[in-house]
Amino acid sequence: MSVLVNEKTRVVVQGLTGREGSFHAGQMIEYGSKVVAGVTPGKGGTKHEGVPVFNTVSDAVREAGADASIIFVPPPFAADAIMEAADAEVELIVCITEGIPTLDMVRTWEFLQDRRSRLIGPNCPGIISPGKCKIGIMPAAIHKEGSVGIVSRSGTLTYEAVHQLTQRGIGQSTAIGIGGDPIIGTNFVDALDLFNRDPQTEAVIMIGEIGGNAEEIAADFVKANMKKPVVGFIAGQTAPPGRRMGHAGAIISGGKGTAAEKIAAMERAGIKVAKSPADIGETLAAALGKAAVSS
Repeated sequence: MSVLVNEKTRVVVQGLTGREGSFHAGQMIEYGSKVVAGVTPGKGGTKHEGVPVFNTVSDAVREAGADASIIFVPPPFAADAIMEAADAEVELIVCITEGIPTLDMVRTWEFLQDRRSRLIGPNCPGIISPGKCKIGIMPAAIHKEGSVGIVSRSGTLTYEAVHQLTQRGIGQSTAIGIGGDPIIGTNFVDALDLFNRDPQTEAVIMIGEIGGNAEEIAADFVKANMKKPVVGFIAGQTAPPGRRMGHAGAIISGGKGTAAEKIAAMERAGIKVAKSPADIGETLAAALGKAAVSS
């Protein structure tokens, strides 16, 4: 009941010895994630909070068997950290860092095209498969193991959706926070495809926001490919045109990327769209009920 990460995933923390890296690595370890290494240049050969520290990601892969990375590196150096992990052939890279320069991410996106690595983020809460593995900064206690996949541009709304599901006794297979920056790694379609192919994910929640056309592209994919019920929500419905709201990617330009356009595209694709964030759990429960009756 998970995609991308499970109880066997072995995590290296880039920036382990910094304040954020140290705190969240401890939270991941407490949850049960296998944090097998950290990377801080110049501190190789030491241990931090019981975790071996290496100078490079390639050392962590070779010596500790790391196959996933989480990045807590300051914005000026985060793009290089992503590329270092990809060069070491880490399968999954999760970048939490916010504020990476867009031109740095353009260079990084191009670098990743010829590599085997998958990037989640940047500027995201990460990924969690409840009961198995957490690679990120999300509050673990609100999650429940189950069969609903979640993909979201908003970290806070991810937590809201998860909490509503758990309160209703509905568990999650995997929750993926893809981030709201203009240039990201894993997008809606990538995540939807993973959930569509996962036999134990029964339904999906997709949380988008104003700006860009990612939600419209995802709606086209849902209409053409998804075999499971999809529930959606679009944040920023009251934002005025031209006003940047929250994420760097959440800006309406030239009348495009509005909430109304996105909601209309999603509804045409058969996605049940919640009108308020408070309705996400109820909408999903209703969709599961209808799916159960029809099957």
